[in-house]
Amino acid sequence: MTRISDSADDPWRLGRGEIEAILSARCGDPFKVLGLHETPAGFVIRTFVPGAETVHARTPQGREIAALESVHSDGFFEGLIHGATARFPYVLHARNAGGSWDYHDPYAFGPLLGPLDDYLLVEGAHQKLYQRLGAHVLKHEGVDGTHFAVWAPNARRVSVVGDFNDWDGRRGQMRKRVDSGVWEIFLPGVDAGPRYKFEIVGANGALTPLKADPFGRAGELRPATASVVVADAPFPWTDEAFIADRARKNPRRAPISIYEVHLPSWARSESGQFLTYDDLAAELIPYVADLGFTHIELLPVNEHPLDASWGYQPIGLFAPTARHGPPDGFRRLIDAAHRAGLGVILDWVPAHFPPDTHGLAMFDGGPLFEHSDPRRGFHPDWNTAIYDFGRREVANFLICNALYWLDCFHIDGLRVDAVASMLYLDYSRKSGEWAPNPDGSNDNRDAVAFLKRFNETVHDLFPGVITLAEESTSWSGVSRPTSQGGLGFDFKWNMGWMNDTLAYMATDPIHRKWRHDKLTFGLLYAFSENFVLPLSHDEVVHGKGSIIGKMPGDEWRRFAGARAYYGFMWGQPGKKLLFMGQEFGQTSEWNFDRGLEWWLLDHAPHQGLRDFVRDLNRLYREREALYARDCESEGFEWIVVNDADNSVFAFARFGENRSKPVVVVSNFTPVTRESYRLGLPRAGRWREILNSDATVYGGGGLGNLGEIVARPEKLGSFPASAAVLVPPLATIFFEYDSDELE
Repeated sequence: MTRISDSADDPWRLGRGEIEAILSARCGDPFKVLGLHETPAGFVIRTFVPGAETVHARTPQGREIAALESVHSDGFFEGLIHGATARFPYVLHARNAGGSWDYHDPYAFGPLLGPLDDYLLVEGAHQKLYQRLGAHVLKHEGVDGTHFAVWAPNARRVSVVGDFNDWDGRRGQMRKRVDSGVWEIFLPGVDAGPRYKFEIVGANGALTPLKADPFGRAGELRPATASVVVADAPFPWTDEAFIADRARKNPRRAPISIYEVHLPSWARSESGQFLTYDDLAAELIPYVADLGFTHIELLPVNEHPLDASWGYQPIGLFAPTARHGPPDGFRRLIDAAHRAGLGVILDWVPAHFPPDTHGLAMFDGGPLFEHSDPRRGFHPDWNTAIYDFGRREVANFLICNALYWLDCFHIDGLRVDAVASMLYLDYSRKSGEWAPNPDGSNDNRDAVAFLKRFNETVHDLFPGVITLAEESTSWSGVSRPTSQGGLGFDFKWNMGWMNDTLAYMATDPIHRKWRHDKLTFGLLYAFSENFVLPLSHDEVVHGKGSIIGKMPGDEWRRFAGARAYYGFMWGQPGKKLLFMGQEFGQTSEWNFDRGLEWWLLDHAPHQGLRDFVRDLNRLYREREALYARDCESEGFEWIVVNDADNSVFAFARFGENRSKPVVVVSNFTPVTRESYRLGLPRAGRWREILNSDATVYGGGGLGNLGEIVARPEKLGSFPASAAVLVPPLATIFFEYDSDELE
C-alpha cells in the first residue's frame, strides 16, 4: 500500500514536506532523513528506491528484520524497527515485477572526510587533496564501494549521478561539510568503470549543467564529457634508481636536451587512429633515446574537449586524456621512458581554463574557480576563464594538481604555460579593461604569490624535479630562487633568442650581414636567467611553416643551413628544446590532426639532418664544457663576434675546471672561408669533433682533416691562434686535445 501520512499520526513518520524534498532532490541534508535514525518511538529506516515495489531490511547475513512501508509511489519507503535498542548494520532487499536485488544503503554510512581535511582545504594547505576529493574505490565500514567528494561551497544541493543510479539526481544526494563547502557520499557496490558527473543546484536554486569531476582521474573520450571511476590499485613502478639519481643532480649543471612532443600527432596508426600509450612506449621512447635527448616534453595530456587546442584548454586536470587509453597506460609510458634514461616534462596550464559548461566555469552556479571580476577572471584573447589565484582553495586545487602528476605519475618536470599572462593585470588588455593595484601598478600579486608557492612546494617535496616557465617578457628573476626575490623556476624559455635567431636564418645569406646582431644580442642577457633555447611547436604552425621551410635557397642550402643553425644552437649556452619533426626536417608545417611525415626519412637529406641531431646530442652530453656552465657567464667567451661581412661567429665554451674547452665556429654564408684566422684559448692541438658539412650528413665534406694546431701567436684577447677552414653554411666543433705543436 502507498500512503503519505502527516507526522502527527505517528511521530516517527516523515511529514509530507520532508518526503517531497527528497523526491524533488531539494533536501538540504538527506542524511538527516534517509538511512537509520533513532526516534522517540524507536529506530526507523527510510530509503528512496525508484522502481521498487517492496523493500525489506535484513541483517548482512540475510535474516529478515522488517518490511518497510511504501509511503510514496515514486519509491519512498520507511519502517519502524521493533525491538531495536541500538544502531545495527543492515542490507536492503528490494523487489519489483522484474526481479529482486540487495543493496547497502548509502545513507547508513558515516563520512570519510574529517575536520583536518576541512581545515587544510580552507587554509589552502592540503597537499594530498587528490587523495580525498574525486572518486575513490575503497572499503568503508567493511563494505566495498566508491567515495565521491567535490568542493561546491555555494551549492544548495549536490548529487553524484552516473551509470550506477540511472543519472537520477534524487538518488545520490550528498552530505555537505559546512566548514569547507565539500560534499561527499559513499556509494556501496560502485566499482571502477562507471561514468559519472555531479548534478548541482546553485545558490539561486537553479540547476546547473551536469559537471565533470574537477578531481576526476579519468574521463570519457571526446566528444563525451563524463568522468570515469578508476581503481586505486598501486602501480608496479620500476624506476626507483632513476628517481634516486634525479634527486642527486643539479639540473643547472646537467645536460638537458628536450624533445617536445604532441602525442596525438607524433604518429598515427595505419587507419589514422591515435596510438595508445603502450604503442607510444614501444615506438616513441626508443626513438627519442636513440637520438640522445635527455628529456621528452609532452604538450598537455590533461583531458580536453577540443583537439585543436593541443591540450592547452584542459577540462580534466587530473585525468590523462582517454585519446590514448587509460591512466595506467600513461604510467607505463613514463616508466618506459625512465627505463630508457629519459626524463618526462609535462606542459601544465594553470593560467586559464575553457568555459565549457561541463567544466569548472560557474561550477556551483556562480564564479568559484574563476575570479569574479571579469577584468581578472576572463581572458579576451583565448575566450577562457582565469583562475582566482588569491582564493586559497583555488590555489590549493592547482598546486595539488601539480603534486599529483609528480607523485602519482612520476613526472620529472613541469613547464608552466603562458606565465606572462598570469603576471600582468593588463596582459593583452586595453585601457579601461583592467583594474590596477591601489598604487597603480600592473603586476598580478596573487598570481606572483601563487607561482612562488608552487615552485617552493614542488622543490621541497620532489627533489630533482624541474620547473620551467614559458615567459615572454623581461620580468626579472623568473628563474631566481624565491629566497632571493625570484619566482623560483629552475629555467625560463628564451623566447627572444628563438625569435631573433629564426629571423636571422630566414634572411637570405647575402643580406645576413645587415642582421648580424640577431645572433649576438642574446648573449647580452644570456645569463640573467637560467635559459632553455626553444624551437617549439609554436614556431611551426599557423602559417609559420616548418624550420626547414624557413631556410632560404635550394634543397642543399636549406638543409645545410638547418644543420649549421642546430650546431650553433647546441653550442650556445642554454638548455636545448626541439619540437618533433624538426630533427629530420619535416617540410610542411605541423598539423595536429595527423602524424608526422615519416616517409621523408627515405630521403638522404632528412636522414642526414636526423643523424646530425643525434650526434649533436651525443657531443653535448659527453662534453662537460657544452653544458656544465650553461647558466654562468664563466662558461662562455666570444672569439669572433663582429665579423658581419663574412657572417662568421666563433665562441669558446668552458666546463667546471676549464681543462677541455670546446670552440664552436659557424659560417652562415654559402662561401667557404679558407685559412680563416681564429684566436684560441690555448696553444696546441685541437681536434675537430663535429662538422655539419660532413658527407655523412649530406654536406660537401670540407673540413680540417680532423685537427688544427694553434700556435702561441696572440690574436685579439686570446694567447694562441690558428688558420681554420670553415665550410659553407656549416658549424664546426673543436676540442682542446694537447699542448703538442707538431
